[in-house]
Amino acid sequence: MLEFIKNIFRRKFIRKTAGKSTSGLLPLSAIRSATVIMDAEDTGCEACKSKVEAFCKSNGIKLTVWFFDFAGKGEDERQTTSLDRTLLKKDLNWWGRPSMETIKTFAAESPDMMISLIDSNHFPVECIAKCSGARFKIGRKQLKDRTFDLVIEDSPSKCFSQEEAFVEITRYLETIR
Repeated sequence: MLEFIKNIFRRKFIRKTAGKSTSGLLPLSAIRSATVIMDAEDTGCEACKSKVEAFCKSNGIKLTVWFFDFAGKGEDERQTTSLDRTLLKKDLNWWGRPSMETIKTFAAESPDMMISLIDSNHFPVECIAKCSGARFKIGRKQLKDRTFDLVIEDSPSKCFSQEEAFVEITRYLETIR
């Protein structure tokens, strides 16, 4: 019953705040800014971040990296990501929505391309992706209402890590250069 009530709030919020801009495929040459959302819980997060930074630097793309960390770390565990660009479990309200300050900050960036390397379709991912004003959206799982323009899904025989998924994304980006 509680999930049903949460979903009512979620649908209403998305209808009210989702970005009105249309998105579609953009050639790599037209991309000047990018926002990448990464899962800070993933073991290869730092290596993947390095690859993302190297790719963007080599293509002249201004990069912003956001981290989602829903592990619920204890007091003794150290935060390894920048706090101003990290969405923690404690930053969500009771029905899973990030704070309005976070949503507004993310939406104000309005990059040419947004890449979600998170392998889930949980509400915080959906909320941030739909509120983004990016002109080209890439993700790992398609969300309701076909939010992403390009989706890199795991093959039936193998689950991709964030790094492997990013390598696949760069292959497609190089193809539509």
